[in-house]
Amino acid sequence: MADGFENEPEVAAAPPPPGGLRRRGIYLLPNLFTTGVLFAGFFAIVQAMNGRFETAAIAIFIAMVLDGMDGRVARWTNTQSEFGAQYDSIADMVAFGAAPALIAYTWALTELGTAGWIGAFIYCAGAGIRLARFNANIGVVDKRYFQGLPSPSGAAVLCGFVWVLVDFGIDPEGAAWLAPLTWAVAVFAGVTMVSNVPFWSFKEVNWRKRVPLWVIVASVLVISLVASRPPLVLFALIMAYALSGYVMWAMGHRARPVLPEE
Repeated sequence: MADGFENEPEVAAAPPPPGGLRRRGIYLLPNLFTTGVLFAGFFAIVQAMNGRFETAAIAIFIAMVLDGMDGRVARWTNTQSEFGAQYDSIADMVAFGAAPALIAYTWALTELGTAGWIGAFIYCAGAGIRLARFNANIGVVDKRYFQGLPSPSGAAVLCGFVWVLVDFGIDPEGAAWLAPLTWAVAVFAGVTMVSNVPFWSFKEVNWRKRVPLWVIVASVLVISLVASRPPLVLFALIMAYALSGYVMWAMGHRARPVLPEE
């Protein structure tokens, strides 16, 4: 560190052997999923710049699926690493922070001038703060709940909103109300991500546990419902989740800190 230079000995320590830092390597499988998240976010930005907003929104939802898999794959294969954790945060910031903000701004918020990019930045900053707080609070808060809306869900709220309106054929240039509404959705998602509102984390679900037959039947019905109109159904589901936190907060649920064992 810079404040320790004056305490260094006169004879410097021998440098590590060439290539010493490369010998450890990285785990391939979970980082491939994380790279997929990063690619999907970058691809969404490119598509938004070319005016293909539906494709951009779909790319963000694909990034959500990949992001949900990389951590689980790392745990199931016992390949967790500090590199993977840092890489995951960077990829999430691109896919769930910068990309959705740019999609919303390019699609409708440009109509608002300065207020438009401020709204997009509020969302982007909210995603960055949410990711940083999540990393800092690992092992500290109640794992049953997320503290604030998770950044992938925030991205789904904003991009799902864009996707469903594009699917209905609504053009921002022909609807004066659309830009202010998009701004409100972006700010809502950004503020909710940095709030203390609790959201169910689904971490207590045991995916290896036997379930009744009706659970499989219900899953088939949900998949069929999503397939019937993906933009509308997915947006309805993610908005229900985004609002569920406020319902739990009103009912007195809180993401309480976990006290260390003595």
